[in-house]
Amino acid sequence: MPSRITACFQALRSRGEAALIPYLTAGDPDLETTFEALQVLDQHGADLIELGVPYSDPLADGPVIQAAAARALRRGVTLGAILQGLRCLSLQAPLILFTYYNPIHQLGLPTFVQQLRRAGCAGLVVPDLPLEEAGSLRAAAQAEGIDLILLVAPTSPAERMRRIAQQSSGFIYLVSTTGVTGERATLEQRIPALLQQLRQYTSLPIGVGFGISTPDQASQIARWGADAAIVGSAFVQRLAKAPTPAQGLQQIAHFCRDLKAALQGISTPQH
Repeated sequence: MPSRITACFQALRSRGEAALIPYLTAGDPDLETTFEALQVLDQHGADLIELGVPYSDPLADGPVIQAAAARALRRGVTLGAILQGLRCLSLQAPLILFTYYNPIHQLGLPTFVQQLRRAGCAGLVVPDLPLEEAGSLRAAAQAEGIDLILLVAPTSPAERMRRIAQQSSGFIYLVSTTGVTGERATLEQRIPALLQQLRQYTSLPIGVGFGISTPDQASQIARWGADAAIVGSAFVQRLAKAPTPAQGLQQIAHFCRDLKAALQGISTPQH
């Protein structure tokens, strides 16, 4: 039986449609708004949703997400509180938790994956977990029916790219640019070549993230052959800058609809 993430991509592929994967930082502006925001995204076009656990040393995150994480940490948001709150939600879109490894280590691997399953999470991204050390977490997550989604950097050598592609499950997260997350005016022109190279090693869907911030950019990613556009800072920024949480929720609803509309009607590769 395919995982929830695999089934989602299969359904999208059958319609020739690329996935929209919005990202939010849990606890910014507060956890209650986060849980409302997840439901808003679920109702306005998100195919999968990524939720970031705030962390004090977020190496992969740019200034927008770093600032959101810092605000959440100042409010005392914890991994335990996030997972507990998620248990009260019922989302159609598969939920992917994005967390650095230290909170997992603090909780303990068996406890973490069990709580992840009870929270309804379908996937997991751990950006600071090296491929060589991912085996235990991958096995534990797989036993709970959770996909461990690995990241491929644009600087990854071909052999390492192949090994990551073989070990990832659900989909592969292709980082579009060197550096950290954040909105960018233009997309890296090497993305099509990276996608083509990855396709040689895997039939898994490929999601592209870091730097996608407009409907036109999301559409371009899909036309280049990606199976999903992952959009983070642009969503986090809208929630953070809104005068009130209610207005922030309204803004991300509109933005989510616009992004999803840009990804429809684009023929994605059949593989």
